[in-house]
Amino acid sequence: MEVPKIHNLIPMVIESTNRGERSFDIYSRLLRDRIVFIGTPIDDQVANVA
Repeated sequence: MEVPKIHNLIPMVIESTNRGERSFDIYSRLLRDRIVFIGTPIDDQVANVA
């Protein structure tokens, strides 16, 4: 018996403008709006990562 393979699906967002439609993966769209999720509290060490 084979184990089914699970593929990671990344949600897509479709943006409609007067110039047409464009699709983005959700992470690119959030980054464009400067929405960033950080998994740890911001301290001096994290804030200075280059």
